Amino acid sequence: MPDDLKNSRIVIVGASLAGLRAAEALREEGFTGSLTVVGDEPYAPYDRPPLSKQVLLGQATADTTELPMRRDPEAEWRLGVRATGVDLLARRVLLEDGESLPYDRLLIATGTRARPWPHPEEATLDGVFTLRTREDGKGLAERLAAGPERVLVIGGGFTGSEIASACRELELQVTVAERGPAPLVGALGGTLSKLAAVMQRNHGVDLRTGVTVTALNGNGAFTGAQLSDGSRVEADVCVVALGAVRNVEWLADSGLAAGPRGIACDAGCHAFTMYGIVTDDVFVAGDVSRFPHPLFGYQMLSLEHWGNAVEQAEVAAHNMINPGPLQRPHLSIPVFWSTQFGLNIKSVGVPTYSDHVVIAQGSLEARRLAMVYGYKGRVTAAVTVDMAKSLDYYRHLIETAAPFPPPPGAADRAIAADVPIPSDVPDPSVLSHGPTVALTGYLPDRRLSVV
Repeated sequence: MPDDLKNSRIVIVGASLAGLRAAEALREEGFTGSLTVVGDEPYAPYDRPPLSKQVLLGQATADTTELPMRRDPEAEWRLGVRATGVDLLARRVLLEDGESLPYDRLLIATGTRARPWPHPEEATLDGVFTLRTREDGKGLAERLAAGPERVLVIGGGFTGSEIASACRELELQVTVAERGPAPLVGALGGTLSKLAAVMQRNHGVDLRTGVTVTALNGNGAFTGAQLSDGSRVEADVCVVALGAVRNVEWLADSGLAAGPRGIACDAGCHAFTMYGIVTDDVFVAGDVSRFPHPLFGYQMLSLEHWGNAVEQAEVAAHNMINPGPLQRPHLSIPVFWSTQFGLNIKSVGVPTYSDHVVIAQGSLEARRLAMVYGYKGRVTAAVTVDMAKSLDYYRHLIETAAPFPPPPGAADRAIAADVPIPSDVPDPSVLSHGPTVALTGYLPDRRLSVV
């Protein structure tokens, strides 16, 4: 390892949002050494949120979603080549083309991919899609623009709900099948998910809850699906929105703590080995990471959030080229947002880390509200619906571990809280969609493994 951390060899695996922002941050902090970015797709890093919004609506094309660069990271880009392993002892990244890349510091930012339909012969039917990559977005947008008779969306999480919203905006008939009791229940709990269900049905979505899709039908082309309640949905397009799979398989023999829930790291983004020993030369950032957060009981969090990828990448970059005393932790409060069915939903904190909720402002009936989540008597999250300006106030309550139910706010944030009710966060095993925030440890008082 060179004595000068700012003039060494760094390899970033993952030409992703996190990978790009880390590369830029390295140069901004004075890194002058060699920098290589490896990506399995042939494209420069691009933005994924527009794929389920503007691209599906025809307001943008998939090839215009490339992320702008804040500065040229002066990197060697190895695009269209997959990393197949890491030799921790030799400090080399192995590539599928037989080459290997030496490193002094390694950042893993391989993110996630869409969870596929579990039956390969059905998944390959013409008209069956997932939505994660640029190619996915291009293909699905073209099929929707062709005017299908009906679209079936399997999974009522954020991606599935945004796809359904786009379909209705395009005046397409759409059915959403969700194994849980309501859409978004895995992310927002029972109370707000009821509002989500009402909004979908009010906008003409054929919402089926408490059911699973048992088979996709078709002979070469998708024609419909069988549901667990015995009914059948006739459709010519199917979008499988069952959550994400973390891209860790290539690390199976690496000795790192990599598994289906992601790669475990500490708050400084240092990866753990499979024996729980922290490394000093391998770092993790973005959707593929699992990290502890003191505000949420040191639970290991996995976050599929745009903002988290950016902030964690910048922390990882800083720590890669600074000695121990100058390193800093990644302690940002998770924030995410979604626009669907005319509603702007924003969240701060971890709604699933809760036992009770209270509507602090507005009401479900008005469809404009702020809901605050608490766990064991302190505020842990807040979700606003068309009331985003209030979010900073609730972020402060989370950061200061304010008591729950929340105290009266400032004069312009009058809080007339209802009586707290159970947050009704379901066991993830009853859902067909994956959460964008996952507690990957366990909650002792529930004896419930959360995956």
